[in-house]
Parts: sequence; C-alpha cells; structure tokens
Amino acid sequence: MGAVLALAALLPPARAYADALAMPSMTPPLSANVAPASVNGGPLGKVYVSGQVTGLAMGQSNPALSAYPGNGASLLDLSNAQVELQTTSGPVQFYIQAGAYSLPTLGTSYVRASRANTLTFGPVPVAYIKLAPSADVTVQVGALPALIGDEYIFTFQNMNIERGLLWSQEQDVSKGVQVNYSHGPVLLQGSLNDGFDSGRYNWISGLGAYTLDSANTVTIDGGANIGLTPTSSFRTPLAQNNSAIVNLAYTYSKGPLMINPYLQYTAVRAMPALGIDSSAKTYSGAILAKYNFTSEFSLAARAEYEDSVAGGCAIAGCAPSNLLYGPKSSAASLTLTPTYQKGVVFVRGELSHTAIAHLSPGDGFGSMGMAKSQDRALVETGVLF
Repeated sequence: MGAVLALAALLPPARAYADALAMPSMTPPLSANVAPASVNGGPLGKVYVSGQVTGLAMGQSNPALSAYPGNGASLLDLSNAQVELQTTSGPVQFYIQAGAYSLPTLGTSYVRASRANTLTFGPVPVAYIKLAPSADVTVQVGALPALIGDEYIFTFQNMNIERGLLWSQEQDVSKGVQVNYSHGPVLLQGSLNDGFDSGRYNWISGLGAYTLDSANTVTIDGGANIGLTPTSSFRTPLAQNNSAIVNLAYTYSKGPLMINPYLQYTAVRAMPALGIDSSAKTYSGAILAKYNFTSEFSLAARAEYEDSVAGGCAIAGCAPSNLLYGPKSSAASLTLTPTYQKGVVFVRGELSHTAIAHLSPGDGFGSMGMAKSQDRALVETGVLF
C-alpha cells in the first residue's frame, strides 16, 4: 500500500506544490491539506509547514492489565498533536516531524500519549536529511519510517484508527541510511538501520514495488537482523528485533475502491546467549479495503489472521518463544471504520473485534489475562492542517 505513495515522496518536484505534500505518507480515505502553509527559508528554499491535531475516545471490553495507567474500559486521549517542517526541492532537503502522539493497536493495551512519547520515539519521532543527486536516486539519513509492512505509524496515516495485529511483528521507526531508486513503474529501496530502534545498526531492510498499470501495484518488502542484539524494551522487543520478516502485498486502487491484501512471514531463531531458547515463526494474512460513497464519506475495513508456531528448543527445559498470545496461539480480527472529511476537518468511528485461539493463560485480555476476545469502539476527530 505504501509503495505507491512512497514513489511520489522520493521524487523532488520541479515546481511549487499544488497537491498535498507527499510526506507524511497517508493512505486514503483521509487526505492531507492540499494547500499547506509555507515560509521563505532563504538558502533552504521554501519550507512547508503541516500538521495534525486529533483526539480520540475509546471503549473496550476486557481491558488487559497494563503496567501503564489509563488502559480502562473507557478513555479519552490525544492521538496526535504534531507538526512537520520540510523542503521538497533542491539537491539537499530535510524533513522533521515533532509533537505528541499515541499508537493504538489492536490486541494490545492502550498507552496514553503522555506516556507513549517516553516509551517509544520521543518528541521528534521522524527526522532526516534527503540528498537528491538525480531524479531517480535519493539518499535519506536519520530517523526514518520503516520500509516493512502495509500500515503506517500514526493514526491519521492509515485507513483505520488502530493499527492491526500484524503490526506487532513489524518496525515503526528505524535510524539509519536508506537509498531509493525510482524509474517508471519500478521502485527499489534499501536500508541499513537499527531495526526496532535498538541503537545497533545490524538490520538490513528492503522494498521493491512494480506498478503494473494505473490501478495495480505489487510490492515485496522484508528485512532481517544480521547480528545479535540484546536490547529489550517497550519499543525494542527482544524476539522481534532479532527476527527476519517478509511481506508480499498487492494493491488495487481505481475510482472509489481500494483493496490491499498482503501476506506476512516472520522467523526468529534460537539464541540462548540472548535468552531466546527456542525458535519461533508467524504466518499471517490481512485484507484492507476502503470505498468512497461520496467525496466526503467512506468506509474502510480490515480482516486479519495471525498464527504463531513455536520451534525446537536449543537447550534442555527451555521456555518456548512467545511472539503472540502464547507459543502456539493464533488471533483474528475484523475492523470497520466509517470516515467523514470536509476540507481539513474529519471525524471517523471504528468498531473492532479481536479473537484469540490456543491462548496461554495470562497472555490474553482482561485483568487476569484469561479472556480470549476483545471488542473496541472508537471515535477520532481533528484537523489536518
């Protein structure tokens, strides 16, 4: 899904923008302001200023026990208060995204924006320099959105308010260097980075996309840790940060309809030196879709399935690796998100259901981790300026 939008972001335009800025990337139905503010940056050229101020309300069944206050049966919170500064022309460009945000994700405890900044990527989650030596090649250095996966980081960027189950195996932001090549229907991107923001630059990631025609695009992306990384934190899960992952995606977008199915495979090998005593894999699939009934009203939907498989132990008496809700667990979800946007103002609702199979006691929903399902209802509204 992101490959088509990423292609536009890589090419420096030869004129002032008449459309919405390509960054931050956004998947319809939400769209950015088509006339963002700008200031004269002197030798830097025109500096564009855009941003988002959004809030959400959420109600949920079986709220999971969380180490962070605020994950109750109902809550109100800020989902975005961000601003972006960027240049879009010339051989040297920059992009800075700063502010507060929350990262609501299906099947996980909600973490409020006041805590999310500290636990994840800080007040400046994305910032990089972009070198554009030619129309086909660009190089980005800094804190970059990860190449892997079919959903973006923040709520306003995606079809749905919450990111899906498959996102739990994927990166958000990585620090490193990324080389991009785009020519005609071909987009190629490669990156040396620190994976799940671990601070160790031992991940290699890549993406390739081919635009078959104006409506159809095929994308493959993936990456792997080529070393060993002992870091373990909220934003750097030990097993996932030492894993390998690949996604195969197809996007159809024509008129009011967009459909985006994709498949995902992840694997982590046994690494007793890091405390990962057994191997594990996940096999997953998802379909994301949206339909615009009018220029202002649309409906987005997402269906997912994720299965985890524990592998053999490297040492006697080891604990199987847990990548989901237990070593042999699986999960499925369904999400519906109606959206209304008028100019820079939007409001959208969301209903989601998540179900777990083969749950390991204590790893599920509810205060004791024993519940096998969770329903959520959300409303998000705000301004994209």
